[in-house]
Amino acid sequence: MSNDEKQPYGDPMTYPFWEAAERHELLIQHCPQCSSYQFYPRPFCLSCNSSNIEWVSVNGDATIYSMTTVQIQIAPQFNPPYVVAMVELDEGPRMLTNIEGKKPAIGDRVKLAWREREDAPPLPVWTMTEA
Repeated sequence: MSNDEKQPYGDPMTYPFWEAAERHELLIQHCPQCSSYQFYPRPFCLSCNSSNIEWVSVNGDATIYSMTTVQIQIAPQFNPPYVVAMVELDEGPRMLTNIEGKKPAIGDRVKLAWREREDAPPLPVWTMTEA
């Protein structure tokens, strides 16, 4: 690979996730053997230990499972206050993320959005769904 070519982001286990993020597509892993879904990426199924894992695209519809509002600045790229939440995708896996927009509550429905970054693929974040 020449120095001018774009280097993959992440590590070999997460390359498919980040490559899809460049297209604003959310991928999670699916096991065709037992039909379970999982996130974060692993080389085997957490439910049945099968190594026959595939990546599938999901729409990102989710429910807030847990959340907190951060009130102090712990990193320069995050200006408080901001919401850190565990969202549960409709397919079952949970993802740690930020909730953007109006004030959320546990149990609220959220939808996928993308936060652009300069030197890395976009980050999946969630926003409140319309009531």
